[in-house]
Amino acid sequence: MSLIQPRTLKGFRDYLPEVMIPRERMMQTAREVFRSFGFAPIDTPVLEHLEILTGKGSDETDRQIYRFQDNGGRDVGMRFDLTVPLARFAAQHIGTLGKPFKRYHIAPVWRGENPQAGRYREFVQCDFDTIATESVLADIEAVAVINSLLESLGFDRFTISLNNRTILTGLLEGLGLSDSTVPVLRSLDKLTKIGREKTIAEMVSAAGVTEDQAESVLRLADCNGTPEEIFAMLPEVTGGNETAAAGIDRLQEIYQGAVASGVPARRIKLDVSIARGLDYYTGVIFETTLDDLPEIGSVCSGGRYDNLAGLYTKQHLPGIGASLGLDRLLAAMEKLELLPKISAPAPIFIAYFDADHRDDYLRLAANLRSAGLGVEVYPEPKKLGAQLKYADQKGFTLALIAGGNEWDASTVQVKTLASKETSDVAYIHDDAKELVAFVTNALAAK
Repeated sequence: MSLIQPRTLKGFRDYLPEVMIPRERMMQTAREVFRSFGFAPIDTPVLEHLEILTGKGSDETDRQIYRFQDNGGRDVGMRFDLTVPLARFAAQHIGTLGKPFKRYHIAPVWRGENPQAGRYREFVQCDFDTIATESVLADIEAVAVINSLLESLGFDRFTISLNNRTILTGLLEGLGLSDSTVPVLRSLDKLTKIGREKTIAEMVSAAGVTEDQAESVLRLADCNGTPEEIFAMLPEVTGGNETAAAGIDRLQEIYQGAVASGVPARRIKLDVSIARGLDYYTGVIFETTLDDLPEIGSVCSGGRYDNLAGLYTKQHLPGIGASLGLDRLLAAMEKLELLPKISAPAPIFIAYFDADHRDDYLRLAANLRSAGLGVEVYPEPKKLGAQLKYADQKGFTLALIAGGNEWDASTVQVKTLASKETSDVAYIHDDAKELVAFVTNALAAK
């Protein structure tokens, strides 16, 4: 029988330990940030009835859904994001969840789109949302969460772009284009990717607008300057439309509230030309880019969607939230060389080279683990040099070395692998306090 060639599908990837370890740490950091703002965890099925998923994002996302018939002949699809399942979840369970409901959800999603740098067909989203409130405080908090997320993940230079779709809606009302809102906004969302001329051409062909109307929409992209200057320009650009005016006021509240919440003003950019590609957004929208790698696209996006749950329930369940693109951000960190070269999940390595003391090595590891320390014991009594080479390659922080002399003297040699510094530390089988204290301090110093 011929061998099967080991390979992954296009748009999918394997994660080796040196990437998966920081990936898991990023997820844990996200959990800690979400919980610090009062968001609770949930999970939903990978598969949904196809009618739950289709017609909620855009024609493009509908085409990207992985769909099939299950054994029972039902049309099902794999979730393409975590927001649409949340709307279904909230409509189904809001009676027991209470209002407002704040949730986070970290899970994989699937889109059959064209793979590109930092974008895969299977990727993890880290979502947070607040359901059943229209309060501007929820919008403001979303900006604060995004800022805290990126900061906690080790980034300082990033930009949170803000807009309010109500401003766009009001502008289109004034231009007599209310019936063309969806195709116009889909075209506008491509402005930074395809440029002004191609965006106008697409608006004309896809939405049936005139070139003058398209130019009027794109005047939003010319609103640049300080937040104060942009807010001063917007009433004229939107023609004094009442809906747009309400959107401008709301965006101003969000900006001021975010700064009051501790988000540095230098990180907030008012960009009234961004539209986001998903049809369900109705209010404030966010896009977050890395200043040192803007070409990778938004790493944390979202917005307000006040009508999405209305497809599943007569209750009014407005929502606001955003999604951290974990794998895109991970790809950015790889490119910026921000990931530590570590493939060892535990920081401490115990060399096992004296077969007569096997149980002593095992007892040493158990004592350290009982103190909450991560420890790996080498499985074979090979030469010490070969074991230390393995420890260096894996990226352990400390190596504990004990041979016959150390066991007789009730000591263990603690070696810091990066600096090669060593210290002899007292260790007694029934009393590892001194060694635990020394190792804990050594790890904390790294």
